[in-house]
Amino acid sequence: MAENEIAPYAAPAPARYRTVHLQQAKDEGRRFAMLTAYDFQMAQIFDEAGLETILVGDSAANNVMGHATTLPITMDEMIVFAGSVVRGTRRAMVLADLPFGSYELSAQQATESAIRLVKEAGVHAVKMEGGERYAEHVGMMTDAGVPVMAHIGFTPQSENVLGGYRVQGRGGDAAESMIHEATVLQDAGAFAVLMEMVPADIARRVDEALHVPTVGIGAGGATTGQVLVWQDMLGLRAGKMPRFVKQYADLRSEVSQAVTAYRRDVLEGTFPAPEHGFES
Repeated sequence: MAENEIAPYAAPAPARYRTVHLQQAKDEGRRFAMLTAYDFQMAQIFDEAGLETILVGDSAANNVMGHATTLPITMDEMIVFAGSVVRGTRRAMVLADLPFGSYELSAQQATESAIRLVKEAGVHAVKMEGGERYAEHVGMMTDAGVPVMAHIGFTPQSENVLGGYRVQGRGGDAAESMIHEATVLQDAGAFAVLMEMVPADIARRVDEALHVPTVGIGAGGATTGQVLVWQDMLGLRAGKMPRFVKQYADLRSEVSQAVTAYRRDVLEGTFPAPEHGFES
């Protein structure tokens, strides 16, 4: 699609997507797409493809740095990744996760961390995991001028408390509790609420209860936006994919085949060929 060509299901692209454009999508019954990114080049590709939002996830800990969980990544590391992504975009709204340990102690700690991501990395908003107990944090960050996307349902930073990667919102009064938490966070100032690994019917009820946009990952199709980790969506990561991932490419096989061909050419002496060199 040409740069200025607009898909029939999308509104005309603004100079830069902002929270107001995501709210307009919710109000008008439209959707928006989000992928994670951690570097300049992938951010540039996603931006040119028209993505409305890009998330610099703390999932960089797993997908870039090789950690087993998201917990080890630091604020300084998040700033490096986030700044790289911001520099690769012209239109997409860039959000960054507040990493584990950067916001839990107090609303002031959360606000100081959020301000760092805005000032030092240039992001346009932050995302914070956690429910009702973080309403004060959301309010203070918003008052300080930092838009906040709340994140409920399965929250990877709390996996040790939640007992691992498990679907949230099942049984009893779980639906009412999730609606309550989402509403409290919205009322505290969150411009959107992300739900991860939540039953589709529960996510739909939450979305219907809120006036702000919702974003889903493993939460069905009723949310305003959808987000996936790009290495999952494009088939770069090895191993079993989560149930909620649709794989749009198999880059792992493509890259492996290309590297194998390159190595073969080098060992056989067919690369570099004369056209790859310089004359005196």
